[in-house]
Amino acid sequence: MNDLPPCPKCNSEYTYPDHDHFICPDCGYEWNQGATKTSATPPEEMVTDAHGNKLQDGDSITIIKDLKVKGASQSLKVGTKVKNIRLVEGDHNIDCKISGFGAMKLKSEFVKKA
Repeated sequence: MNDLPPCPKCNSEYTYPDHDHFICPDCGYEWNQGATKTSATPPEEMVTDAHGNKLQDGDSITIIKDLKVKGASQSLKVGTKVKNIRLVEGDHNIDCKISGFGAMKLKSEFVKKA
C-alpha cells in the first residue's frame, strides 16, 4: 500500500516526499530520493582521539592534558582513566562519568584511547 521507503534514522513508516527528497515527520530527518537506492543508513561522523584512533561507545580513555572544570575546585589531571564512554553529537562529543567529578562531557581532542 505505502511504497515510500521507511526513515533510515528511526524506521518510521510515515515518511512523505517533498520535491526531490523524503521527510520523516517523527524525527524530522530529511534525505535524498537517490540516497535510498544506494544506502538506507545515514552517514555517521567518525570520532577520533588526539592520536587519530577511532573511538566507539564503551571504550576506555585516558586524559592527556590537565582540564579545568567549571564550578569545581579541582581540575582533571593528566592520566585520569575513564571507562565506558558514550559518543554524542556536538562540540563536547564524549559523555562519561568520572569518579570524584560525576557526569562530564569531554572533547575527543584531549583524550587518548586506552
